[in-house]
Parts: sequence; structure tokens; C-alpha cells
Amino acid sequence: MPNISVLLKPASGMCNLRCHYCFYHDEVKNREVESYGFMSEETLENVIRKALDYSDTACSFTYQGGEPFLRGLDFYRKAVVLQKKYNTKGLHISNAIQTNGTCLDEKWAEFLKENNFLVGISLDGTGFIHDRFRVDGQGEGSFVRVMEGIGLLKKYGVDFNILTVVHAMTAKKTTQIYDFYKQNGFTYLQFIPCLNPIAREQERFAYTLTPKAYGHFLKTLFDLWYNDLKSGVIVHIQQFEEYVKMFLLMPANVCGMNGVCSCQHVVEADGEVYPCDFYVLDGYRLGSLNEVSFDRINEKRKEIRFIEESARMHEDCRHCKYAPICRGGCRRHRMPKNCFCMSYYEFFDYVIHRLEEAAALFQNACGDILHR
Repeated sequence: MPNISVLLKPASGMCNLRCHYCFYHDEVKNREVESYGFMSEETLENVIRKALDYSDTACSFTYQGGEPFLRGLDFYRKAVVLQKKYNTKGLHISNAIQTNGTCLDEKWAEFLKENNFLVGISLDGTGFIHDRFRVDGQGEGSFVRVMEGIGLLKKYGVDFNILTVVHAMTAKKTTQIYDFYKQNGFTYLQFIPCLNPIAREQERFAYTLTPKAYGHFLKTLFDLWYNDLKSGVIVHIQQFEEYVKMFLLMPANVCGMNGVCSCQHVVEADGEVYPCDFYVLDGYRLGSLNEVSFDRINEKRKEIRFIEESARMHEDCRHCKYAPICRGGCRRHRMPKNCFCMSYYEFFDYVIHRLEEAAALFQNACGDILHR
């Protein structure tokens, strides 16, 4: 069997923050059961055992939420023990965890380093920008605690990247955010566009990202990234590196950039599997790993035609000159045409020739990274 990717939600949708734009907080309100509580060790064992039995090559485990740190450190210690116990085929195993960073302490940092976890930290730029929407239950900002957590990761030499949500405010402060990240040595960056709540796509909230604002953000960010690249300074921005790969005729690693969903396994705390983090909804249940195998999970995926339906491209996209590189975007963004279509069209118009040059520059500077 091919590589298998498993995304677990050990604390379901529970979180110690109340970020205004959180897509998963909205998602859980659109299903019958909002929270499945904490994942049991029995469920954890079933997931790991069946995943390692299913794959013959490699297996990646990513822990997300909600806030996965709420499940406690012992849960992850148990996960590492179980991975060693059931890895009878000598597979390559990788672990990653996406966190808001506020629960990090010395013990966590030491564990993450010792067990080679890649950590994703959610950070929306400088303190003033970050604290606008990333607040706790009392409405207090979380920036100081996040930066303290990052300090611990640096102290222990833990590999981490920064995940930034592009919303109405971050889109206006692109240069400020980019410079802040460089000043702090944050050179592995992901920027994801903010989405409105389900069935409320046309409404305007304080955080709502308009196509015009997102297009401006992408163009400004590319200018900063490209100028650094030309100067020999490498800042790894996932989205731009994926475009570089496409120019070099390599597949993108981000499923939403390939024009079709990949075979994902998102496991809620009760063991139920879903095909995508954006579709952890009742109508997309594929089965529980407490009861069935990965083979049956993937049969159900085919029955509901989740991947096949994601490959359907809007008629406008089929005739677009940028279809080979845009590919219609993520399924979650299509209503039915990508809600950021204008953003991407303006962006590609602005950068297409420099993007081709960047592909050659990037290949010479760090071709080994592109082939990971």
C-alpha cells in the first residue's frame, strides 16, 4: 500500500482559545455532535495499529484540533510507544502537531525534540494584529503566550513552522508581518486564506477576506519573497514553493493545489474517519477505526465519490489560461467557482514571468528541498 497520512483530533474541537474566525469551531456547529471529548487510548491504539498494518512504505501522523495539547503529554508519549510496538515492517514514521502554542512548557518542548515532532504554530503576525482575533475565553490576546512557546521551541531545537491566517487585517499588513517573521528567524511559513462560516459565505464579518484584499496580499508577499530570493535569502513560503514545483513539472504536496483532493484520513476523537479536515461533517463519515479497516474506509470514500467530485472543474476554469497552475483551487473554496478566482487571476497576471524565473533560482539554491 502507498504512504498513508492520518490526521487525528485528540481533543475533538475543544480549545483554550476563541479565535473569531476558527473554521473548525464553525464546522462542529454544523453537525449533530459538536464535541466527541478526548480521544481514548484504546482508539489511539486502534488508529496506529491499523495505519501501520495498512501501509507498506511510510506513515505520517498529524495531531490537530481544536487544541491537541489539551489531551495532555502522556497521550503523546503513549502514541510514540504504540508506533514502536506496531511498526513491525520498519516503516518510516513521522509525527507533526499543529498548536496555538499557548500550552507549551519545558516538558512539552523536551518531548517534541526527543521524538522529532514537527510543530506548526498558529501566529497572525505582530502582537497588535495577532490579538485582534486570536483571543482566549476572556477576550484577552494570546500573542505573548505564543511567543513564549516559540521561545521554548527554539531553546530545545524543535523544528517548527508558522501558520498564518490571511484575514481582513493581516492582508493589510503584509510587509509588516513578513519583516517581523524574518526578524524573529521564522523562515518556514504557511499562509492560508480565511473562510466565512458555512452557509454564510456572502456575509461580511470583521475578519472577512475579500478577493480584492487577498489578491493584493498575494502580490505584495510575492514581491517580498522574490526580492529576497534574488538576493540569495531563502524564506520558505509553502504556497509559492508549490507553484515552483509545478513549473518544474513536480506534483504539489498540498492537495488543494493539485485540483483534486488527495486520500486523507481525518480521525475525530471517537475514531470516526472523514475525507478532509474541511468536511468533518455527518454526511461525510467514512466509518470508525474502532470497528472497520482502512480498506473499508477507502471503499466508503469511493462510494460517496469524494475525490472524484473534487476533480470537477468549473467551466470558466477550463478555459482559463492559468488553469494548468491554478487548477481550480481547494474544493472547500468552490461555490461552485473558487471564491478567490479573481485573486488568483490577478496574482498570476502579476507574477507569472517572475515565477518562472523563481523556479530556476529556487532549484539552484535548494533543489533538494523541492524534492522532499
